[in-house]
Amino acid sequence: MANLKSIKKRIVSVKNTRQITKAMKMVSAAKLRRAQENVVAARPYAGKLAEVLERLAKTQESDANPLMVKRDGGRALLVVVTSDRGLCGGFNANLSKAADRFMKERKGDFSEMTLMTIGRKGYEFLRNRHTVRKHHGNIFSTLSYQTAALVAAELIEGYLAEEYDEVFIIYNAFRSVMSQDITLEQLLPIAPKAGAEEEIGTEYIYEPSKGALLDELLPKHIEVQVFKALLESVASEHGARMTAMDAASKNATEMIAKLTLIYNRARQAAITTELMEIISGAESIKG
Repeated sequence: MANLKSIKKRIVSVKNTRQITKAMKMVSAAKLRRAQENVVAARPYAGKLAEVLERLAKTQESDANPLMVKRDGGRALLVVVTSDRGLCGGFNANLSKAADRFMKERKGDFSEMTLMTIGRKGYEFLRNRHTVRKHHGNIFSTLSYQTAALVAAELIEGYLAEEYDEVFIIYNAFRSVMSQDITLEQLLPIAPKAGAEEEIGTEYIYEPSKGALLDELLPKHIEVQVFKALLESVASEHGARMTAMDAASKNATEMIAKLTLIYNRARQAAITTELMEIISGAESIKG
């Protein structure tokens, strides 16, 4: 009988867990729709701004702006974007391991490598493995463009002060609910991508000058890239959590079915044992 009570208690416990995972899945699904809309809205602007900068940069010298100057100091900063909360499968662990692997593989290329972490999970994983220069936590609950602008300003200020010579960012790019791609990009120095030159005969009139436009757009470009990375990470987090909670709910359902079967068998065995005892007692009385 004690065994039956234990099994029944486990069934109740798993059912309660399933209610929680189902609720978390529904919450993530609701948040995912809005996060996905934000990502879809941000991508065209970020892409067009990068295109304009690329066209401008190709016509300017590499030292036209301090943010385009390549230095040989060999100090690198990696910005790692994870989440503040768990229960989202391998979302945080996979990205943190990728950041750790990047730091180890590129260690010989730089005289110094440090981290800026955005999100508590990445910070907890990396703080005892590498030097964390700065940590930003609890920014996703009130995420806005102003938040991204402040982070970008910190990166630009440190780069101009020559605290580091290259800046990279690693984050989960949203592809679908089931798929998130770990993406590594270089933020600083800004360099035009290698590609086809402008078509012959294509001319543009710039007002104000190209240099003035670069001075205005380059910091804006860093802000937009950071904001886009944060939006991608938020959407990826909700997608990963939705998938993880759906899998957890299904596993709970399967476990409940197995435990119920075990309970019924144990209960049937207990009833059979009691009947056998009653029959044996009756037979002994007759004898």
